[in-house]
Parts: sequence; C-alpha cells; structure tokens
Amino acid sequence: MADFGTATTWMQGEYMHFEILVEDISGKTALDILVPKIINTKEHTFNIHFYKGIGHIPKNLTSTSDAKKRILLDQLPRLIQGYGKKFASYPPDYHAVVIVICDLDNRCLSAFRKELLELVNSCNPKPKTQFCIAIEEGEAWFLGDFAAVKAAYPSAKQAVLNSYTNDSICGTWEKLADAVFSGGVKKLSKLGWQGIGKEKATWAERISPLMEIDNNQSPSFCYFRDKLRHLSGQ
Repeated sequence: MADFGTATTWMQGEYMHFEILVEDISGKTALDILVPKIINTKEHTFNIHFYKGIGHIPKNLTSTSDAKKRILLDQLPRLIQGYGKKFASYPPDYHAVVIVICDLDNRCLSAFRKELLELVNSCNPKPKTQFCIAIEEGEAWFLGDFAAVKAAYPSAKQAVLNSYTNDSICGTWEKLADAVFSGGVKKLSKLGWQGIGKEKATWAERISPLMEIDNNQSPSFCYFRDKLRHLSGQ
C-alpha cells in the first residue's frame, strides 16, 4: 500500500506542474513512460529527477552529505527548501507540486511520514508537497500487471508470478528476477548492485510501455495514479 501526506493544500483541476523525485534510475525510466499515460501532458507538465539511493533524513534537517553523491533523503531538506523558494517566485496561476516517491524499507510508516511532513513544515516558504511511500520496491508496480510482464517476457515463469501477492513484503525485485531473469535472483545477484540496477532499468524499459494503468492490481500504483489524476483535475 502507499501513503500520501501533504503539508499544504491548493486548488486542483487547473494547470499543474509536477516535480517528481525518485530514488533510482529505473524509477525515472518507468515514470517517464507511465506519467503521460496518467495525466494529459498537453495541459500539465512534469519533470522526473532520479537519485542514487534513498539514504536517511539528516538530523536537524541539515543536509551535510556531498550533493554530488545524489542520495535522495540525505539531500531532501535542501531540495524541499529550494523548491519552496522557487515556487514562491512563480505567478499565482502557475501551480506546482513536489512529489517524492520512496520505499519504506525497514522504517516505521507513521514515524517516517511524520519526519517527512515535519521537514516540509520547517521550510519557509514551504512548497506544495506530496509523499508516496511504497511498502515494497517499484517492481511491485510491474507485478501489478502480469499481462504486461508476460508480454515483455513471454518466457516468464507463471508459477513464480502466481505466488506473488500484490504489494506484499516479500523481496519484490527478487521475485521479479526469479520470474523473468535467466537463472533468477541467484544469478542476477552475482552481478553486484551495478548489474542489478542495470537489469531493473531494463525491466522498466520493457514492461512500462505495455502496462494497462487502469487494470493494475498494485494498491500503491493505483494510489499514485489516482492522486496524480486528482491533482490534475482528471
């Protein structure tokens, strides 16, 4: 499941610009394909920025790590503060929102959500912000559409797919690897994190174009989809 929190409110249904932050390149690859399927990009615009891992929100909300390392939560206080100043300079009829998408991993959902909202509320001016916290990895969104997975990978192992419960905490990328990668997660893991990341980006490139966004069975994907539609007035 996913949880969206907001520190501000605004009128939806007018022109919207979305600044979407994700924790890896595969997330950007997927969303560059999926977002235009969800919102009317002739009426609304978006940018997707990827980072190289999730990290942790720094103590005292002060980013001290090297920005060049591009770790999402480490840099989030600086990023949100920057968006607040940037959005404040926009004309009144230009509506912009930051959407942060990240995995929960082993964090406590309520505590993590509280941390994120406190971060936004500490900014002055504070940007319009939404958080999407996925209980498992973005691969859960692909596994929410077995037909797309099978179309992209005709030899995908049906028994592995059938053993999956949507948005369950089960090691989602590992499950997808066992279904579609020759040799499964055991062989893919031998390639190291760089190899795993490259394969995840390939999954995004191949599966995302084939996804039927209105038939997806992943609760977290459906929540993200419906939130974007609501904000854009669709």
